[in-house]
Amino acid sequence: MKKLALILPLALLAACGEEPAPEPTPTETATPEPVASLPATDQAYFSTKFAETCEGAEPVKNAVCRRAMGAEQALCEYGLGEDEYMRHEATLVANEDGSDWMIENAEALCAEHGAHHKAS
Repeated sequence: MKKLALILPLALLAACGEEPAPEPTPTETATPEPVASLPATDQAYFSTKFAETCEGAEPVKNAVCRRAMGAEQALCEYGLGEDEYMRHEATLVANEDGSDWMIENAEALCAEHGAHHKAS
């Protein structure tokens, strides 16, 4: 009888916890919009961008560009022609739609190196 008195409350307690859980309500997930990513600002990229922008200038021999994570500008130091030293600086800034870089103040930069600025 004592065993029955102990088992009965346990059976009742176990039966209470067996209610079906409510079904989860479906939620709409927002689809993230594609983010335009800027190309890496390495030496090859800067050399090409400089040649496209400043037609007639000496070719870039060496370049180092630094960009803070997520920044919309990069500072580049570079050397031209046979110069082994990086004596010049240029700033790359994101274009209007954020899909590519352009040289900030390109007209003055190209004039400094005796080149013709190409309108981009």
